[in-house]
Amino acid sequence: MNQNQLDQDRIDIISPIDGQVFASRKLADGAEIEQALAAAQKAQKHWQSTNIADRKAIIDTMLTHFRAQEAELVPELARMMGRPVRFGGGEINGYCERASHMAECAETALADIVLPEKAGFDRHISRRPLGVVLVIAAWNYPYLIAVNSIAPALLAGNAVILKHAAQTLPAATRMVRAFQQAGLPEGLLTHLVVSHAQTADIIADNRIAHVNFTGSVAGGRAIQAAARGRFIGVGLELGGKDPAYVRADADLPATAAALVDGSFFNSGQSCCGIERIYADARIYDALLDLMRAETEAYILGDPLNADTTLGPMVSADAANGLRAQIKAAQAMGASGLIDRKGFAADQDGNAYCAPQILVNVSHDMAIMREESFGPVVGVMKTDSDEAALALVNDSAFGLTASIWTSDMEVGRRLAPQIETGTVFVNRCDYLDPGLAWTGIGDSGRGATLSQIGFEQLTRPMSFHIKHNV
Repeated sequence: MNQNQLDQDRIDIISPIDGQVFASRKLADGAEIEQALAAAQKAQKHWQSTNIADRKAIIDTMLTHFRAQEAELVPELARMMGRPVRFGGGEINGYCERASHMAECAETALADIVLPEKAGFDRHISRRPLGVVLVIAAWNYPYLIAVNSIAPALLAGNAVILKHAAQTLPAATRMVRAFQQAGLPEGLLTHLVVSHAQTADIIADNRIAHVNFTGSVAGGRAIQAAARGRFIGVGLELGGKDPAYVRADADLPATAAALVDGSFFNSGQSCCGIERIYADARIYDALLDLMRAETEAYILGDPLNADTTLGPMVSADAANGLRAQIKAAQAMGASGLIDRKGFAADQDGNAYCAPQILVNVSHDMAIMREESFGPVVGVMKTDSDEAALALVNDSAFGLTASIWTSDMEVGRRLAPQIETGTVFVNRCDYLDPGLAWTGIGDSGRGATLSQIGFEQLTRPMSFHIKHNV
């Protein structure tokens, strides 16, 4: 939450399109927070006794109501955080895909584990809900990030308190409305508009049994500090500095197109977006030529315009910070392949930032070590798999990484050598709900999605029953 967004008891949402207030929301007071926590705790006690089929039915119905809002959701996304309307429908589809997948795998994931028969005994392990889960969602994918935790938490029998990013508060309102229209019992999903200090107090409340947070490393540390002394789970998804390694045998046109999209989609504001590339010396120049052509074809402008392919960053402050990071790298010898003048909307002080490919970079530069979270990528030359993997692993982050090769045997051999949560071969910047979404190092801990995601939102309970003799 930016300081200028918070005015005592209200949060102003500043649109990156024009720097004007798009919407405003009142902060919850102490009584409203207490009411939400009490209602969540009470509703959860009943909800945990409902069967999974009934919980799945709520999710299915909710998706019908959610998708019915699509015509309003897409332009609202553009106004809130700058994503071009031509791409807004992708997040709506992804939201539905993830919620549907978690509903489909819930019964299997939450089924009892029955141990082999032992004479005179019945033994099994069940998955029990935790209670009330606090979900703290980020602005860059306001629907996708939230549903990663909300859907499985409810399916597992928990209640959810949602604290959404200040920039995208209307998204939370729309999600809650769709659940209400689907008949979700009152108290099971409540959106609270709260400050950082109020969030810390909520985490300290003994009715909160688990916290799922998506955001910055600094934010993750603040969440951990707030939970200190409490024996609760804290799931942290903190972003990354995601690398790509391009081998000499890669399909260069397809690779270049995918890497440019992976670097610049959503104006580079993706946790798993590509931020650094290591390319074999034999194809380095050819790859750069292809990437430059792809990048220069972007149209930077008003995200409400159907022709726009690159919108503004979330704020002028974010764009200015990225420009400063690029200038710092250039002062150390880096060179930009893209002429900023070719993107007229990019002006110092506004949120519109031209995409940039930096060469002559090194790991001495912040641009190759610290999260950029904007439309810039650095490209380095390498001469072997071993040298490339050493650079790939030279990072405090570990969310995703990608290998680009036409030799699947080599790709499968190299993939396990990368220290990360997800390894892609010949793709990037994608989240499959059937796989665990997880990270290591400064990318956080815990996991969402897949069957493993349910393990974070439940506790095991063992039953050891001796027959009467």
